[in-house]
Amino acid sequence: MRNARLKYYIHLHFLVFIAGFTAILGELISIGSLELVWYRMAIAGILMFLFIKFVKIKLAISRKTLVLFSIAGIIIALHWVTFFEAINQANVSIALAMFSSGAFFASFIEPIVFKRKILGYEILFGLLVILGVFLITSSEIDYVNGIVLGLLSALFSTLFAVINGRFIERYNSTIISFYEFISGVVFLTIFILATGTTFNREFFILSSSDWIYLFILASICTAYAFIGAVEVMRYISPFTVILSYNLEPVYGIGIALILFPETEKMSPQFYIGAILVLVTVLLDAVFKNYKRRQQKTNNITN
Repeated sequence: MRNARLKYYIHLHFLVFIAGFTAILGELISIGSLELVWYRMAIAGILMFLFIKFVKIKLAISRKTLVLFSIAGIIIALHWVTFFEAINQANVSIALAMFSSGAFFASFIEPIVFKRKILGYEILFGLLVILGVFLITSSEIDYVNGIVLGLLSALFSTLFAVINGRFIERYNSTIISFYEFISGVVFLTIFILATGTTFNREFFILSSSDWIYLFILASICTAYAFIGAVEVMRYISPFTVILSYNLEPVYGIGIALILFPETEKMSPQFYIGAILVLVTVLLDAVFKNYKRRQQKTNNITN
């Protein structure tokens, strides 16, 4: 049993490593962020469709449900576009450091969606995240566009996570992802056409390296990573999974420093701010888990 759990823990951290490697692929792929996300969602959608057919999951959903999934698909598309554009405007380290601020947004979005009061420690942690972001911004003012895009990416990611949390209570996670990917592709297609870009021959002519990186991004870092995360949560507590995924910026920034030392070395103040944000996020997860356990104990006692 212990060896089985160890296997799933190793798998979990492999998935977190993959999540961190997503930003590296964003740096390596030469096309724009809009095109990159369009290809990512299109390829992942096709692969997810093949998986659905293989395991024989029914695709039928109501029109209302399709609309809800489509809204979530647009939000995750916006998250990925702003995330990869943050990398283009700044670098991997900035994008990942800003992405860590998602827990700050969650502290205010979750109470609205789930109709609960904002907790005192959430306000404190929110202020610490703001301080960390301030340290990063003041030390890397040249990357202000990337910082703003990274914060927007974190906001969209948090919105998506909260909305998806509601969906998973009622629907199959693979079906949710499939419709979200497809709706994201439709949204981006309309947006690209509306901005004057056409799906001409040049749009589909990419370098061999871009095709390879895109396929890795869509298959391993998107379709496989999502299915793998769902599978891992069957054997490891959600708290452990969430806490482990908070290490994504650590893995990503570490890989970036090794692969791109010329562009990824930042000022000491940046790392102080990034560490402050990351530690705050981890403490937030620990406190939430403690409160959840305390509430369960009180319910059992009563």
